[in-house]
Amino acid sequence: MSLSPAPAEPITPDPAREVPDTLLTQSWLDLSFLHWAADPADVAPLLPSGTVPDTHDGLTYIGLVAFRMHRVGWWRMPGIPYLGTFPETNVRLYSVDRHGRRGVVFLSLEASRLLPVAVARSAFRMPYVWAGMAIHRDADTISYTSSRRWPGPRGARCRIAVRIGERIEEPTPLEHFLTARWGMHNAFFGRPVYLPNTHPRWPLHRADLLYCEDELVTAAGLPSPAGPPVSVLYSPGVPVRFGRPARPGGLPTP
Repeated sequence: MSLSPAPAEPITPDPAREVPDTLLTQSWLDLSFLHWAADPADVAPLLPSGTVPDTHDGLTYIGLVAFRMHRVGWWRMPGIPYLGTFPETNVRLYSVDRHGRRGVVFLSLEASRLLPVAVARSAFRMPYVWAGMAIHRDADTISYTSSRRWPGPRGARCRIAVRIGERIEEPTPLEHFLTARWGMHNAFFGRPVYLPNTHPRWPLHRADLLYCEDELVTAAGLPSPAGPPVSVLYSPGVPVRFGRPARPGGLPTP
């Protein structure tokens, strides 16, 4: 007899569960979160089996998140300073599984280090792609550029710049929904995988979008967003620890 899906777990700004064993460590720094509302029916076909779109007030969201990955490390060993540190930009969706675990699903992850991209694609079946990338900070303005190298579509670009505003003392329920995600859903050789993570509560700031010229969302198989993002946030970052999945999974990222 099949079991009914469990209710979705509460949205909490602090970790939703204990992560006793450490698989990976890393830090996510200088993040800009851009989000557009979407119809759940439009994104459901892109999610792994065993998951459905997670929603807030009837809508789900498409995320474009640019940041600096810093010192990826295995278990509790020190992170790698060069190969484990690089700019990254990902396109992500929001998911919930039959156990009620909320997470994210990555449709693409641009990264500027070829070796981590090759390992993540071949060993973990993660949709990493190699890109020429840069991050520049000037006072309260931060910009991110990316141009895809391999695999295609070669030359798919993204240019984002935001002006960092005041610290958010009390994030809204939607802001928690978009950022406080305590795991990722993936498919590994056709089998669903959930990889949990834990980190301190996000320090979030308001941000003004100065420009966004993006081809990554449509390259990931999504329709071009209509209008500006409904949410633009910045965070200086957090240290992150990932636990072991129930089955082999992929290289985690925000």
